Amino acid sequence: MSRTPAPRVVIIGGGFAGLYLAHGLRRAAVRVTIIDRRNHHLFQPMLYQVAAAALSPQDIAAPIRSIVRSQRNTEVLLGEVDRIDTADRRLHLTDGATIEYDYCVVAIGARHSYFGHDEWEPYAPGLKSLEDALDIRRRILYAFERAEREPDPRKRHEYLTFVVVGGGPTGVEMAGAIAEIRRFALARDFRHIDPREATVMLLEGGPRILASYPAKSSAQAKAQLRALGVDVRENTMVTSIGPTMVEASGWVIPTTTVIWAAGNEIGALTRTLGVPLDRAGRVVVEPDCSIPGHPEVFVLGDAAAFTHQKGSTDTLPGVSPVAIQMGQYAARTIKGDLAGRPRTPFSYWNKGQLAVIGRGHAVADIAGFQFSGFFAWLVWAVVHIFFLIGFRNRVMVLLEWSWAYLRYSPGARLITGDGILRTPLTVTGEHPVPPAIAGPTH
Repeated sequence: MSRTPAPRVVIIGGGFAGLYLAHGLRRAAVRVTIIDRRNHHLFQPMLYQVAAAALSPQDIAAPIRSIVRSQRNTEVLLGEVDRIDTADRRLHLTDGATIEYDYCVVAIGARHSYFGHDEWEPYAPGLKSLEDALDIRRRILYAFERAEREPDPRKRHEYLTFVVVGGGPTGVEMAGAIAEIRRFALARDFRHIDPREATVMLLEGGPRILASYPAKSSAQAKAQLRALGVDVRENTMVTSIGPTMVEASGWVIPTTTVIWAAGNEIGALTRTLGVPLDRAGRVVVEPDCSIPGHPEVFVLGDAAAFTHQKGSTDTLPGVSPVAIQMGQYAARTIKGDLAGRPRTPFSYWNKGQLAVIGRGHAVADIAGFQFSGFFAWLVWAVVHIFFLIGFRNRVMVLLEWSWAYLRYSPGARLITGDGILRTPLTVTGEHPVPPAIAGPTH
C-alpha cells in the first residue's frame, strides 16, 4: 500500500516570519520548502550599521541553508515566485518552474516606496538589502573623498551635506550613525577638510519624528540627535530630489547624498492572490493571518495588513517582533490543523520599542516605561544581538561593537565597486560657504 506524502508547506521568503515558521515546524509531519531570491537571511534592524560602515555585511547575515540544515524536513530553493495560483494550489517561478503546495505562506517583506516619485530612487536609495547598505556606505564615504579634493567651498559644502528623508526608526538611526562617523571615526583621517563640519539633516513630513513612539520618547530622540549635531526638521515635506539637491517645503538643500527612509510598499506578488490590498500593497488578512476564502494561504510580516488586534484599530507595524510572532503563530496553527484543532485568532504581544540614536544613546518604550540614554542603548544592543541568527554573528557583532566603542573607530570603511573620481573637479575662486538651506524658491 502506497504511503500518503506529508503535507507540503511552501514558505516564500527567508526573513524572520519565514524562518521562525520553519523552525516551529521542524518536528511536524510536514515537508517544508523555503523559497527566496537570495541565499541569506538578513537582520534588517541592524542594516543601517553596515550602511554607516560600523559592521561588515557578513556580521548581520547568514546563509538560509546553514540556518535550517539540522531540520531534516526542510529544503531551501533559490528562486523568485512570480505568481500564486490559489485555485490550483501552485506557485509559478520566474524561471518557468512550478511548485505545488498544501499550505502557502507569503512572507516576502517590503521595499521602500517613493509615493509615486520613483524617479527619485537613483538619487535617494532606500535601505532594505545588503546591496542597498553597501551602496549607501559607498556614497557616504565617496562624498568625503570628493570633498577632500574639491577646491570650491560651495561644491565642497554640497558634498559634505547629508540628508536623511523620513523620521521613523530607520531614519533616526541612520542620521545618528552618519553624525557619529563624521564626528569620531573620520575626524582625523583627512588633511584638507574637517569631517566634523559636515552637515547632517533629518527631514520628517509629520509633526514629530518617531511618530509611533510616545511623545516623550520622540522628544528625547530629537534632543539626542541635536546633541550629536543633526539638524532635525519636522513638518518638512520633500517635493523634489535631484542629483545635487533636495527641495522640501519650498527650500532647496544643496547635497549629493540623500538617504530615503520615508515609506514602504510590497512587491507585485501579493496582487496575484486576487484579494483586497491596502494602499501599500499589503494583504488585508483574516484574524488567523490567512487570506479570505483560502485558509491554506497565510500572509505574514511586512506583507500582511493585520487589523484585528484586540484593543486597537491600527494595522500592526512592519517590524521584526510582529513577523517573528506571526511565524510562530502560523506554525502552531498548521500543526493544529493537522491535529484537528480549531483555529484561534492571532494576537500580538507588544514587548516595546527601541531606537538607537548614536554611540551610547537610545530611546525605549517598554511595558509603558519610557527611558533614554546609555541604559536604553545597552538594552537595545542586548536585544538586537540576541535576535541575530547564528552564534558566529552574535560573537562578531559583539567584538566589532566593543572595538568600535572603545576606539571610536568603525572598521568597515571600505568603498566597494568603482571608487575612482571621474567627474572633473571644478576650479573656481573662493566663495563663502552657503548655509545648509539656501533660500526659498517662491
